[in-house]
Amino acid sequence: MELKNVFIDAEKSLGNITFAGAGRENQQRTNGRRAVTSRTYNLFSDIQRADNVVLSTAYGKTKSKAGVKHFEYEEPVALINPHVELGGYAINDRGYVNYTLYADDIVSMSDLADMTAKQQDSK
Repeated sequence: MELKNVFIDAEKSLGNITFAGAGRENQQRTNGRRAVTSRTYNLFSDIQRADNVVLSTAYGKTKSKAGVKHFEYEEPVALINPHVELGGYAINDRGYVNYTLYADDIVSMSDLADMTAKQQDSK
């Protein structure tokens, strides 16, 4: 069973998010050239403490134009349009859930404050 594009309230579900480092970069050959299909970033959450949060910016799924992101270690960040895909599976008599967190973009909190101020100034 799969649930796709479940939009979440990142503040309630993840709390304060800080950057923990870059993860994998997946590539695929298209027309003889290698193209990046997704990037993952590792995040720390003060609510989801059991595991580190892995964010995927999958270009084919979210049409993300995020590109490569560079943040300082443990710099506070915010997710733009976060959503998850959930998949359930069973092993023996136990049920498990595998979830993947996606976002259109990841920005530093200072950049988010600047973007918000610019939007309010334009109104």
